[in-house]
Amino acid sequence: MNFAKYISVIAISMLKFAGGPLTGLALKLGWVETAICSVIGMMITVTLIVYSSDFIQKVWINFFPKKEKTKKFTKMNRLAIKTRRKFGLIGISLLTPLLFTPIGGAAIAMAFRYDKREIMVQMFISAVVWAIVQTLFFYFVKDLIF
Repeated sequence: MNFAKYISVIAISMLKFAGGPLTGLALKLGWVETAICSVIGMMITVTLIVYSSDFIQKVWINFFPKKEKTKKFTKMNRLAIKTRRKFGLIGISLLTPLLFTPIGGAAIAMAFRYDKREIMVQMFISAVVWAIVQTLFFYFVKDLIF
């Protein structure tokens, strides 16, 4: 076993979820190993964000004091708000691996003040589902192309 390959997939999945299956494919790992490492990577990030969000917020406020500013609604902000209104935490967690990234999805869920335990459960379910789907997709497409 080469743990460096596993660590690589985990590290990439911590930042961008779809990068995990692609990295596993490039490193010639099995699809099950790749899917498990992708889930682990996403959940490490979600856990860090969810359980350290109060500390991060305090540090952020100390370094960047509040100024009077107008609210900016970007496409991503609008998407997050629409998703929350229509689907709640389930929608946010399902879109996290695809659009928001693990960091962004966890931060959005915390910003909407969902229960930490519920965030962890929903994000885990989403990570497992999308890890299987994306990994199998990339491995299947590889076989079709090459």
